[in-house]
Amino acid sequence: MPIVNLQMTSGYSTAQKTALLKQATQAITESIGAPISSVRIAIQEIATNHVIVAGEIGKEMVLFTVSLITGRTEEKKAALILALNKAACAATGISSTDVRVMVRDVPNTDMGMADGISAKAAGR
Repeated sequence: MPIVNLQMTSGYSTAQKTALLKQATQAITESIGAPISSVRIAIQEIATNHVIVAGEIGKEMVLFTVSLITGRTEEKKAALILALNKAACAATGISSTDVRVMVRDVPNTDMGMADGISAKAAGR
């Protein structure tokens, strides 16, 4: 159950954000084998004057924070990080050096699923 909070500087077009959502979803499903029905992504735009990257106020940035049920291999996570970086670059034109991906493992007892049950209770 990948749940993704995608923070990015404001100023991208609706088309770019839509492309990023679609490409990020595809990156997740292909890299870690998650079913598309379990992928959740939300964009949070941040005003450029509220961002500093490498000492530069207003520099473009994309940050993916991905919560996954514990159990994915290091190789799967590495593939996910690379795939999301590429998706951000392709959709927005941002430099790959200005994209970050943070993966958080969440115990199956701590991840809520459909109908308000834990992932463990759902057999995950």
